[in-house]
Amino acid sequence: MATFDVSIKANLVDVQNALAQVKKEIANRFDFKGTCAEVTSSDNEIICIGENEFQINQITEIIFTKFGKRGVDTRVLNPRDMNKSANDKIKRIIDIANGISTDDAKKIVKAIKTTKLKVQSSINGQVVKVSGNKRDTLQEAIEFLKKEFPSLPLTFDNFRD
Repeated sequence: MATFDVSIKANLVDVQNALAQVKKEIANRFDFKGTCAEVTSSDNEIICIGENEFQINQITEIIFTKFGKRGVDTRVLNPRDMNKSANDKIKRIIDIANGISTDDAKKIVKAIKTTKLKVQSSINGQVVKVSGNKRDTLQEAIEFLKKEFPSLPLTFDNFRD
C-alpha cells in the first residue's frame, strides 16, 4: 500500500540561507546605516527590530523577496502586528508555519473523502497521512489537493510504495 504525508513546512536550510541574505542586505543598505535595524531568528519565528514603522515595513519586504528568490514559499510566513519595545524601538515577529492546524487538517480529510478516489486519509498530529493501493490514485490526490487548497503551502513528503 502506497502512502504519503501532507504537511506545511519550510526547508530550514533555505530559510537560514535567506535570513543570511537579509542580514547582509540590511548591513549594506544605505538607509539602514547607523540605525538599530536587525533581524534575528529562533525556532519558528523571525524577529525584526527597527527604529520606525517604515524600517520594519522595508525589512519585511526584504524578507519576503529574499525568501521568494531562495525558493521558500512565502505563504509559510505570517507577520504579526508591530509592537513598541524598549528604547522606542519597534518590533515585529514573523511566524514560520510548521505543521497543519487541526481545522485545515479536517478540511483536507473531508475534501479527500468527497473526491471518490480510492484513498484513505487520517490525521497524525500536524500531518495528514494519505494511503491508497495505487501510486496513480495518490498522484491524483496530490493534484486535487494542490488545486483545492491554493492558499495553503502544502508539502508532500514520505512518498512510499
